[in-house]
Amino acid sequence: MSESMFCFQCEQTAGGCGCTGSMGVCRKTAQTAGLQDQLTGALIGLARATSGGQPGESADRAMIHGLFATITNVNFDDDSIRSLIQTVRAEKEKLSPNCSSCANPCQRSDDYDMNLLWQEPDEDVRSLKSLLLFGLRGMAAYAWHVMTLGISDETVNRFFYRGMFAVGWEAAASDLLPLVMECGEVNLRCMELLDSANTGAYGDPAPTRVSFTVEEGPFIVVSGHDLHDLYLLLEQTTGKGVNVYTHGEMLPAHAYPRLAAYPQLKGNFGTAWQNQQKEFADLPAPILFTTNCLMPPAPSYADRVFTTGPVAFPGMAHIGEEKDFSPVIKTALRLGGYREPRCLTGINGGSGTTTGFGRHAVLNAAGQVVEAVKSGAIRHFFLVGGCDGARPGRNYYTDFVRQAPEDTLILTLGCGKYRFNDLDLGTIAGLPRLLDMGQCNDAYGAIQVAVALADAFGCGVNDLPLTLVLSWFEQKAVCILLSLLHLGIRNIYIGPTLPAFLSPGVLNQLVEGYALTPTSTPGEDLKKILG
Repeated sequence: MSESMFCFQCEQTAGGCGCTGSMGVCRKTAQTAGLQDQLTGALIGLARATSGGQPGESADRAMIHGLFATITNVNFDDDSIRSLIQTVRAEKEKLSPNCSSCANPCQRSDDYDMNLLWQEPDEDVRSLKSLLLFGLRGMAAYAWHVMTLGISDETVNRFFYRGMFAVGWEAAASDLLPLVMECGEVNLRCMELLDSANTGAYGDPAPTRVSFTVEEGPFIVVSGHDLHDLYLLLEQTTGKGVNVYTHGEMLPAHAYPRLAAYPQLKGNFGTAWQNQQKEFADLPAPILFTTNCLMPPAPSYADRVFTTGPVAFPGMAHIGEEKDFSPVIKTALRLGGYREPRCLTGINGGSGTTTGFGRHAVLNAAGQVVEAVKSGAIRHFFLVGGCDGARPGRNYYTDFVRQAPEDTLILTLGCGKYRFNDLDLGTIAGLPRLLDMGQCNDAYGAIQVAVALADAFGCGVNDLPLTLVLSWFEQKAVCILLSLLHLGIRNIYIGPTLPAFLSPGVLNQLVEGYALTPTSTPGEDLKKILG
């Protein structure tokens, strides 16, 4: 295994160019990065093998799990990744039996060497293949959540194989760009499935006030995105005297009626993912990570971290597919929680936030919103959302929201909202000026709201007084951006930096074709947008 790595899939990549050497900025080691490359190469081999057979449910699961495991801040555990590689290769063997022992190997279903991609001499080809790969990884996270709720879709599943085959295929940039845009189309379908699965299982989100105060007594903090894991934990903590607090992207769970019905679901602990090492220090409670973003646990709380699903970290207790959370509950009871209530705050000092303005809640108020626009009460809509991160410059989003005029309405989603979700921005047209639509995958709901407003005004989405101001960090933001571009949405502002994997040529295509705009300063951007 090489002692030097290369990785440039996330926004915090070293020097804005790529993590090299023995360890990445995320603290992923070169060995772990090499194993993730091996896993990705094995997944391309699995995709190649589908030309000789039809993949089944177990192959689909291996493909989705393998891609999800390579997302930033999901899996740091080398043994877990090795096990996934073995699983993927076993699925390939089912599709191409005896291929590995063939006396005259054709190499058509061989694993792919990822160094061929990282060292691709045509920078536009490398850029487009990376864009496709990272989009597939992001989409796999959503497909995983859909799959845990018992739903599968052939269009989505088959595209994973087509897309991964293309990553290992010798192709010109002109052949790859349409496939990259198709990834956005398929991801839109995947987000639609997840929207339907979540609302079908837990009800339509409703506006809900969420406290940042932690009550006395034993409790568990649940981080990530997996609502099904949260539901199972709530079931298992019923009557046990253990409260549950969400963290990070799990915050919107409070707005789902069937989850909110559990009295032990009390509130939200902490802010965005990048603050966890400080906020979890000496925490008298266990933390359950259901998805990203996991940071290497500090010694002050490492003994109380649990992982489940695709998340893994060496030395941390992992809850398997049986989803028996009793070790987490026992740890909560042993640690005991706080002896008296702790009144915590958001980044800006607020004591709570309101979430649950999903598409159904917003569309129910569509009439008053339309009238407010016609009367001039609402001049412009902003969707300010996406991923948060540690890189300096992300205060841009706090300042943008603070400086947005009072006759503008702000929608938000993803963990980037923690930069401003505890601010009181007042009301407009009988609605709060800040509407939290949910997790990052709830971008589907935001798209539906935009389409409905365009229909109400008899115009296209690009003709609405609407601007998207996105913060990106990891691969789910990539697939969402591709979905927006597939829909032809223009004039998207993106920051705080541009992806390192976008070559000048590919970036120029996106700027010319979609008017994709890097963020500058809040004042300059607001002036440019509003005039």
